Amino acid sequence: MAPLSRHAGPGQPSQERHLGSATMGLALLALLAPAPLRALELRGSTYFTRPPWKVDLVSYYTTVSQPAAEYYFSVELAADAGASLGGLTVRQTRGVDTHFPFSPERTRAFVGRPRREGAAIAVEASFDPGKREVQVTFPEPVAPGQTITVMLKPWANPSMSDTYMFQVQAIPAGPQPTPSSLGFATLRIYQPDWR
Repeated sequence: MAPLSRHAGPGQPSQERHLGSATMGLALLALLAPAPLRALELRGSTYFTRPPWKVDLVSYYTTVSQPAAEYYFSVELAADAGASLGGLTVRQTRGVDTHFPFSPERTRAFVGRPRREGAAIAVEASFDPGKREVQVTFPEPVAPGQTITVMLKPWANPSMSDTYMFQVQAIPAGPQPTPSSLGFATLRIYQPDWR
């Protein structure tokens, strides 16, 4: 802090006192300002410091072979995740129908949850029918502290009723990303009740 001026009158702060207070205020702001986000990199690989830990799956069309099906996968990325979200991997691991295809070009993403959509997020997707895996990439990674939803669109629901499970992984944005498992999302497909 700058020394007080000997020429300041009683009850009147000097110019040096004002400068000292301003300098101290700026120093305090610098200490309180959040540091820029940096991904955790170990041996050239990128990790989440606090990875997302679950995924929610919602579908409003749950009978066999429905053509208007949409599967909404929602993920919460903590403010202290340590890295932005670069993408998701969704792989079918259970369910008797292992041939129903997805339309990756119709994949979309947004901030928020189904029926409470926020801003759209640019997304690219591909589908590997042999692995039963959809790979979703965000060209502009999603910053921590947000809930995001990815909507996958199959051509139609599976042709057989069953409990279908999808293993989901979150991929941090950065070089050589190390995916974090979000567990399994469950989708129940029913036979229509015509009684």
